[in-house]
Amino acid sequence: MKDPLVSVVMGVRNGGDTLEATLDSITSQQGVDLEFVVVNDGSTDGSGALLDRLAARDPRVIVLHRQGSGLTAALIEGCRRARGEFIARQDAGDRSLPGRLQRQVTCLREDPAASLCSSAVQNLTPEGAILSEVRIQPEQLRDGLTGPAHHGSVMIRRSAYERSGGYRQQFLYAQDLDLWSRLVEVGGHRVLNDVLYEATLWPGSISGTRRLEQQRFHALIVEATRARRSGRPESPWLEKAEALSQLCRSAPRRPGREAHGAYFIGASLAGREPELARRYLQRALELDPWHLRARLRLAQLR
Repeated sequence: MKDPLVSVVMGVRNGGDTLEATLDSITSQQGVDLEFVVVNDGSTDGSGALLDRLAARDPRVIVLHRQGSGLTAALIEGCRRARGEFIARQDAGDRSLPGRLQRQVTCLREDPAASLCSSAVQNLTPEGAILSEVRIQPEQLRDGLTGPAHHGSVMIRRSAYERSGGYRQQFLYAQDLDLWSRLVEVGGHRVLNDVLYEATLWPGSISGTRRLEQQRFHALIVEATRARRSGRPESPWLEKAEALSQLCRSAPRRPGREAHGAYFIGASLAGREPELARRYLQRALELDPWHLRARLRLAQLR
């Protein structure tokens, strides 16, 4: 078989009822020859069997079954397997809108010096309510230390991915920001201002429950980038990132962290979807009865 133009790479653990819609949003893309490399990262909810059934129907879907090692390891393996000229990211539970891949290929072909292209993103609740639209301006992305609207909205030139060193296993979280910081050193970051990607925010998502850890990784990425760009070794910062990753892997999951995610969704919905906002704020209090901001915001809605 000839190599595809685009390799879409996704890691998934327990994709649930949304997984089939996610895959359909990619396999229904038109105008590009693609493969969809999906790394099943130790799912226990039947996602693996579903992926196998879909792959049996569509030879473009390539499923790699692995023990649960985390998103970073899954992305490293998926990108290593990718054969396309371009690598597009996709997250389980999200949707790529029609025309996304073709638009991003055109963008990167029009600018051969660019290493990656991202789009504007619409953030939704699992129920489909709109939380926000995120647009990042190109000038904000030049140093690579501010990320695009969403990790899943990005398409990367594979040659730039390989030149930059790709995802690095030292970063359990914020592996995307570490990659962006190095990709802009080999080529520019182009931005499409149209919404081409829909991201679903869950109370238990990494962005909601691991924000403090992400901030700590961000600080290490900034220091590693400064060292690298000034000609100093970045190894001390990579060692600290590996130590932080090990600490995060051994830390127990705390229900109170999920309360912060539920609060964020409820607060974002308060002005437009008060009934749904109440449900999320009440969920935050069920998880953490001492969450004062959730209690105050809920009182304002009554």
